[in-house]
Amino acid sequence: MLARMVSKSQIDRLGNRLRRGSISDHDLRILDEYRRSFSEAYEFTVRAIRNELGLEPTGRPAKSTTSISEKLRRESIRLSQLQDVAGCRLVVPEIPDQENVVDSLIRIFESTIFVDRRSQPSHGYRAVHVITSQGNKLVEIQVRTSLQHAWAELSEKLSDIADPAIK
Repeated sequence: MLARMVSKSQIDRLGNRLRRGSISDHDLRILDEYRRSFSEAYEFTVRAIRNELGLEPTGRPAKSTTSISEKLRRESIRLSQLQDVAGCRLVVPEIPDQENVVDSLIRIFESTIFVDRRSQPSHGYRAVHVITSQGNKLVEIQVRTSLQHAWAELSEKLSDIADPAIK
């Protein structure tokens, strides 16, 4: 797999080209392989959630090229630092359920980063992100209440219409 042979600095330079919008067909092939290199970590994470928690996550094994490019333009982050190239989501009824699921995720995954976006929401977006590392690949698990999910979906649609900077 080509992405395994590409260094972190090469991935970050690719990210810089994506940010500028100056990418070649070769760059797109490298990015596609890089994105696909997260599949195994994603599948492991989803399987663990299903088996250990009995929950059914929704999500995607790899963020789209367009989404990656837009995020790189919006934020000052390197491509190798993106925590959500692969990710899934769990929607639960209420905040106590959210707390329980987050606690369980932290217990079942050896290596996690906990980001509570409820305490400092961005444009009203609230959720808890648990980022796990599987084989040096990060997988983001968003845990939202039903109300947080409705707001996120609405603001996502609004950003598509009005201004992507809303994200």
